[in-house]
Amino acid sequence: MTTSLKIDFVSDVSCPWCAIGLSALERALQNTAAEVTAELHFQPFELNPLMPRGGQDITEHLTEKYGTTPEQQAEAREAIRQRGAELGFIFRQQGRDRLYNTFDAHRLLHWAGLPTTRPAGRQWALKKALLHAYFSEGESPESHQVLLRLVADTGLDAARASEILAGDEYAAAVRERERLYTDAGIHSVPAVIVNEKYLISGGQPVEVFEQALRRIARGD
Repeated sequence: MTTSLKIDFVSDVSCPWCAIGLSALERALQNTAAEVTAELHFQPFELNPLMPRGGQDITEHLTEKYGTTPEQQAEAREAIRQRGAELGFIFRQQGRDRLYNTFDAHRLLHWAGLPTTRPAGRQWALKKALLHAYFSEGESPESHQVLLRLVADTGLDAARASEILAGDEYAAAVRERERLYTDAGIHSVPAVIVNEKYLISGGQPVEVFEQALRRIARGD
C-alpha cells in the first residue's frame, strides 16, 4: 500500500542546485515507489527578480553579489557539474554565460500547472525542459522563442503560450505565490515542502530525500 504525498517544489529555473535537487528528488521517488506516490507542484521563486532584460554576465554578477573570484567560481561550477553528473543531469562544461530574468518562464509554469490547462500533467516536463535548455544547452530562459519551443516540445499549446507571453496573464498569480513563500521564511531554493507541513531545504542527496519521504509517509 502506498501513501500519497503532495510536494511543492519551490525553485528558480536559473538555480543550479534546483536542477540537482529535482534530479535527486526524482530518483528518491523512484526508489520509494512501492511506498510513496507524489503529486508534484512547481512553485515560483526568483533568485534575481530585478534582473533586467538581456541579463548580466555570470562572472560579473557572482563577483558583485558574493565577492567571489573567477577561480572560486570555477571550482564551485566543477563541484556542481560533478554532482549533476552523478544524478544524470548534464551541466555544460563551460557553465552559464549569463543570468537572465525568469519571470516569464514562471508564468508559463504556473499556466502549465493549472487544472484547466490541457493537456494536463505537463508542468513537470516543462520544468525539466527549462532546466535542460539553460544548464545543458546554454539557452536563455528569457527568450520567448526558446520558451515557445519548449512549450511545444512538451506537448502544450504554443499558440496559447504566445498569448500569455504577449500580455501579463498570471503575473499577479505568480507574484502572489512568490510572496507566500518568502513571507513563510523561504529565502533560498530549492525548498521542498511536503504536505504543506514538512520542509526539506537545498539540493540534498538522494538518500536524504528517501529518508524524509519514508518518514513522512509513515507519519513519524
